[in-house]
Amino acid sequence: MDEKWDVFTEGEVVFLHRSWTGNGVFAATFAPVDGGGWRIASAVVKRDAERYGNADDVYGCLMLELVISAIVLGEPAPELRSRLVELTRRKSLSADAPASAILHSTLGLRSDS
Repeated sequence: MDEKWDVFTEGEVVFLHRSWTGNGVFAATFAPVDGGGWRIASAVVKRDAERYGNADDVYGCLMLELVISAIVLGEPAPELRSRLVELTRRKSLSADAPASAILHSTLGLRSDS
C-alpha cells in the first residue's frame, strides 16, 4: 500500500491518521485569511511513542505541512521534501539512505481516487 495517510475534516479541523493503523497523529485547526484562503491557526500532534515515535517539534511541523501540501493538495513541494530528507538523514543511523526511500516510507504517495 503506497498511501500512508488518511486525511479528513470536521468543520475547520483537518485530521491526519496513519492509513495502516488508523492512529491519529495530527489535528490542525484552520482559520480564514483576510482576502481569501485559509491558514493553520493551531495544531496538535500525538506524542505516544508506541503509535508515532517522533517527538521533535520541527519534524512534526514539517510533516504536517508536507502531508497537507503534497498529499492533500497535490503540490510538488520540493523544498519541503528536501527538508524532510535532510532532517531524517541527520537523525538516522543510515545517513546515506536514498531520498526516494525516505520520502516513500514517511510520506507515501497521493491517491487520485
